[in-house]
Amino acid sequence: MKKIPVHIITASILSLLAICAVVYLAVVFGAARKAEPIYPGEGVTQVRMLSEWCPSLKGTAGDTEVYVLDSGTPGASMLVLGGTHPNEPAGYLSAVMLVEYCRPSCGILYVIPRSNNSGFTCTDPLEASPMTFGIETAGGVRTFRFGSRATNPVDQWPDSEVYIHASSGQILSGSETRNLNRAYPGREDGTLTEKVAFAITELIKNNYIDITVDLHEASPEYTTVNAIVAHEDALSLAFLTMWDVEESFRISADESPRNLHGLTHRELGDFTDTLALLMETANPSQGRLRGRTDANLVVSGQDKFYVRAASYDAVTVPYDERGISISERCARHVSCLAAMAEMSPFVGEGREINLGDMPAYEEIVANGIGYYLHDPV
Repeated sequence: MKKIPVHIITASILSLLAICAVVYLAVVFGAARKAEPIYPGEGVTQVRMLSEWCPSLKGTAGDTEVYVLDSGTPGASMLVLGGTHPNEPAGYLSAVMLVEYCRPSCGILYVIPRSNNSGFTCTDPLEASPMTFGIETAGGVRTFRFGSRATNPVDQWPDSEVYIHASSGQILSGSETRNLNRAYPGREDGTLTEKVAFAITELIKNNYIDITVDLHEASPEYTTVNAIVAHEDALSLAFLTMWDVEESFRISADESPRNLHGLTHRELGDFTDTLALLMETANPSQGRLRGRTDANLVVSGQDKFYVRAASYDAVTVPYDERGISISERCARHVSCLAAMAEMSPFVGEGREINLGDMPAYEEIVANGIGYYLHDPV
């Protein structure tokens, strides 16, 4: 029997290993396309799709659920955007909590947890980010996606050398062409990201949304963090909210820059009648001063390098060994949303939206955000 050369055996083994690796990666990346379940609570009266406001989104990675929580009592309307940047998980998780827990008693609440749905299917290159993180609930751990700041390049490519904002002519880096929060008011015949922005803008116009709030996170060293950024028409609501929550935590209110285009708090305020605001919480997993970026950092917010940075006054928010947990960050978002709803009769048309029996900031911090989420199924 003729002996098979060693190099052929080696090549065959390597080829088999390569095939196995390709199959494994195909399964892993394919799984990222399947969104984890959101369990609508009793307050949800309807689930619609974003493609209703831009039909060309139907069947694409940009289409996503729009949850409607109609109290049945006439009043104001509020739209909450989570997941504009899927690597800012407190915004997404706060939106999920609203869908699963909130029961408005007056007015209508619209919630889009995965505003940039495509961004949840990948992570940012060179960031060593985790693909998922877990949240403890009474019935076990629920797993959530940790995504990318931008639309998945598989869904929109290539990036141009520069990004020219369609309605203003503003010139930015080409990578911003996949940033949903640089795409507003969007274009019906534009890129996938611009179509998503267009659909959200049309939803606001067609449903006469009174208040729109975009939930974000930023690094602890960022200048605009633990803040509400508001269009000039919404500044009074931002200040009323700031004063309403000041006994529980400190938050600042800043006016939207008039020369920075594409953002929700600028374009939605300019192109629609909504009061447009954006909120930022401090998330160590996004900063440049962090250590290992893993699921524990995302959830606990504890990082020894940020403790050291705080001792040098290199961060703009209070930071110590306790960190800034995702429960605390969600508590900030949810408490401010409840305060905005409470203050709604004093702004705009004077109509009210009431989010019902929502937990206080201290309760969310003490119980953990998972206490207000559905158990895993």
